[in-house]
Amino acid sequence: MRTKFLLAVAGLALAAGAGAKDRPKDAPTTPPEVVRIGKDPWPSTYKAYPAATTVIRGATIYDGAGRKFTNAMIRLEGGKVAEIGNSVTVPQGANIIDGAGKYVTAGIIDIHSHLGVYPSPGVDAHSDGNEATSPARPEVWAEHSVWPQDPGFSRALAGGVTALHTLPGSANLFGGRGVTLKPVYGRSVQEMKYPQAPYSLKMACGENPKRVYGGRNQLPATRMGNIAYARQLWSDAVIYKRRWDDYTKRAEAGIARPTEAPRRELALDTLAGVLSGDILVQNHCYRADEMANVMSMAREFGYKVTAFHHAVESYKIADLLKQEGICSAMWADWYGFKMESYDGIRENIALVDAAGACAIVHSDDQNGIQRLNQEAAKAIAAGRRLGFAIAPEHAWTWLSLNPAKGLGIAASTGSLEAGKAADVVLWSAEPFSVMARPTHVWIDGALMYDWGDPKRRPTADFELGQPGAGEVK
Repeated sequence: MRTKFLLAVAGLALAAGAGAKDRPKDAPTTPPEVVRIGKDPWPSTYKAYPAATTVIRGATIYDGAGRKFTNAMIRLEGGKVAEIGNSVTVPQGANIIDGAGKYVTAGIIDIHSHLGVYPSPGVDAHSDGNEATSPARPEVWAEHSVWPQDPGFSRALAGGVTALHTLPGSANLFGGRGVTLKPVYGRSVQEMKYPQAPYSLKMACGENPKRVYGGRNQLPATRMGNIAYARQLWSDAVIYKRRWDDYTKRAEAGIARPTEAPRRELALDTLAGVLSGDILVQNHCYRADEMANVMSMAREFGYKVTAFHHAVESYKIADLLKQEGICSAMWADWYGFKMESYDGIRENIALVDAAGACAIVHSDDQNGIQRLNQEAAKAIAAGRRLGFAIAPEHAWTWLSLNPAKGLGIAASTGSLEAGKAADVVLWSAEPFSVMARPTHVWIDGALMYDWGDPKRRPTADFELGQPGAGEVK
């Protein structure tokens, strides 16, 4: 037994000696600090307003996940959805709201907005959405342009919006990072940021990049130039990520100093984040053939497109979108205003949905964001004319749960399920009616908008003291 023990000790010593030979002579005896690229260097500082226990009773409820409850009740407690059904517990002291004849829905989420980066009033001094100085600007972040006092945020809230994604514009192939916000005024954009929501990378294909840059006699001037430019940058990003992965592996093993870390390239930081799956790609793209090209490019370099935006020809490749697990964020009836949008149809959303793919209604407009329920209603009508039996409770997924999935926040919001955020809207009538309007909007269980109480209609500092400020008509 003693002999075996001595042999084991000798073996450990030999192994240690071999490890020492592999280590550089001047390597430190203790592992050095590992240099890392922060995944969230500008974290959210959002703090929810105080939430009161609230029970809404007697309402029709569309829960955002495709279910309908008639003459039902919902309890909001501790900032979360606590209970939903034909009967719920009513704690002593709870605020009771009579919802008879009214409707309750999950809050609307707009996956494509430019609020904050193209704020109101729409003047040149406020135009901060396109860093159109190069076809590729993945190093810029939309949040660094967001003006927290944009009056559009309060208008979106009054339209039943409880979260929105602010994106850079589409002049660039790589336009920069997008940010998910709550329409709750703060002193800084960080006070509005949705906690733990992933960043996005705004990409674009088609007419916009080639028009903006080709006119200056520079690449890209054609659609093939668009793809070539993008492929080269993805190739560079793969090498950059490999260098950082190699350094990190060696540093964690104690054989690389901090000074050996690769030089940070902010543009490639964003692309490496996409390759790692930490940053979601939101891709402006109209034509079916171009969306197919982008999907091929994504497979080539090992990243995933989360959603195609505008996507007026998604109906042509709905089966491919389902197969790839890619959402389409679409308008109800905007098309034909340029050649790449020529072949859009009003049935686009319904056809994508019928194929089992992820359909989303988006705005891309500071006015449209206030009436996304009506945009969805138009898409329902077009689908029904085509023969699809689209239930309203199912269509609400286009406005809440599906965009939440497209933004990576579906675990915490997008549907009225126990434990999720109490992001809730009470409507005066069936929400797909042109006569309907939100009477109350809760974010994280706090009543943020009340149609009947002027004190609960948020007003931006910019508007204070101006005639008619804060009025919702």
